[in-house]
Amino acid sequence: MLVIWGRNSSVNVQKVLWCCEEAGIAYRRVDAGLQYGVVNTPEYRAINPNGLVPTIDEDGFTLWESNTIVRYLASKYAAGSLWPEDLRARARADQWLDWQNSTYWPAMRPLFVGMVRSDPAKRDPAALEQHRLATFKVLQVVDAHLQSNTYLGGDTFTMGDIGVGCGVWRWMGMDIERPPLPNLQRWFDLLAQRPAYRTAVMRPLE
Repeated sequence: MLVIWGRNSSVNVQKVLWCCEEAGIAYRRVDAGLQYGVVNTPEYRAINPNGLVPTIDEDGFTLWESNTIVRYLASKYAAGSLWPEDLRARARADQWLDWQNSTYWPAMRPLFVGMVRSDPAKRDPAALEQHRLATFKVLQVVDAHLQSNTYLGGDTFTMGDIGVGCGVWRWMGMDIERPPLPNLQRWFDLLAQRPAYRTAVMRPLE
């Protein structure tokens, strides 16, 4: 059975959990990271020298980096759906999976940490507002793309929706001002109808 190390509140772990739920992959999850520790033990560092989550072990095959794990699992277990068979459709899905790491999360993470994981008494309102505006700006890219696409990869749900979908749950779940992004909202509402998304991602933020 596939083993997944990582706490289920982690945005990167949730990518893998959501992929597994969509593809019907049986797995066992082991709490690791933050309050659970584990990641700095010699045993864990032997399979992931970065000391981060997630890491998977599939019958002795270990792998880390959340997007790489999603690609591996999607290609093995969900070819033709999560993993598009058409090369251009697959490249489009890949594009958005990487955009989440390269563009969206660097803008969103400081806002999320400041609003969710920081002592309210120590928050810097001016900095948080700057991060909120930066996050809104990059989400406008998604909103514009979704004006002519049902999902990020095109007409069907693919792995391309997974990374951004995990991150957007944070945007939707925080107590912040969210100017209207109607196409993003429509897409998010579609995701929220998926049982796998509700199971793996739509959890209290922490």
